[in-house]
Amino acid sequence: MFLYDVSTIMWRDWIVLRRRLKKFILSRLVTPVLYLVAFGWGLGKNINLASGSYLDFLVPGIIALNTMNVSYMSITTVHAERVYHKSLEEYLSAPIEPAAFVIGKIFSAVVRALISTAIILCVAKIFGASLNFFAEPINFLIVVVLNSIIFASVCFCAALKVQTYEELAQVNTYLLMPMSFLCGTFFSTAELPPVVRFVIEILPLTHTSQLLREGFNFTSAMILSAYAICLLWLATKLFKRLSN
Repeated sequence: MFLYDVSTIMWRDWIVLRRRLKKFILSRLVTPVLYLVAFGWGLGKNINLASGSYLDFLVPGIIALNTMNVSYMSITTVHAERVYHKSLEEYLSAPIEPAAFVIGKIFSAVVRALISTAIILCVAKIFGASLNFFAEPINFLIVVVLNSIIFASVCFCAALKVQTYEELAQVNTYLLMPMSFLCGTFFSTAELPPVVRFVIEILPLTHTSQLLREGFNFTSAMILSAYAICLLWLATKLFKRLSN
């Protein structure tokens, strides 16, 4: 019954996405192409790395950044359903487990992030990047899914607490934007001052970038798993509290 409830929520979101799939794919093409042109072809030509080209270094960072943004933005509709449409109350009164609703919404965001990741891989291949992810496809998929769960859960928690879109945008400004540029997406964190590096290496996006770029690392994998489990638990707890 629980899995049926989860699949029902995901199917509902898939129907919505399917109607807008062409627009979604086209919109997901814009950002990676801009990053690959500006950083991979433009700036990247002046950067030499011992491990290979800067383009090869950049692609894992773009995937980490993209899955963070797509999964986060996919959950923003929960805020509208709670504050403006009041339709979230219908889910609370429906005969489904609150946890099933939360997991269904979050995994719908994961599906969007996976589609977007596939688009980036295709674009990166066209640009001539060496895609080493396929040497460990299961690890690659797990990292992308964990990162998507983390930031979808972050948005779910924020959507249940804030009252306006402006406040929801502030979460993006103060949390996601700093991580976008500091967590090893565009440059190695090894060159940062020790105190700054210590703070940055606590953040989940840093470990996602490292895992996608360097392959499996048990510590980073456990940190991402802990973030995902804790944030899923918190999102479910906050959602249950709405019914009280």
